[in-house]
Amino acid sequence: MPPRLRKLIGMLLLVTLVIVYALVATTVAVARLQDSSWVVHLGFFLLSGLLWVLPAMAIVSWMAGPRPKA
Repeated sequence: MPPRLRKLIGMLLLVTLVIVYALVATTVAVARLQDSSWVVHLGFFLLSGLLWVLPAMAIVSWMAGPRPKA
């Protein structure tokens, strides 16, 4: 696959991931954390704010293509 096409697909996947992840995290927060304390809210948003990085790293590494052989 050409690198430009791979980067285009990866960019579209990243944008989709961020939008869907934000919607899911917000929905979970509204549904589950209504009566929770601010500490629980802080922990949830800290964890969910960092957790999206794992799938994003996989997409970015795929976008970079195969590693050159040494």
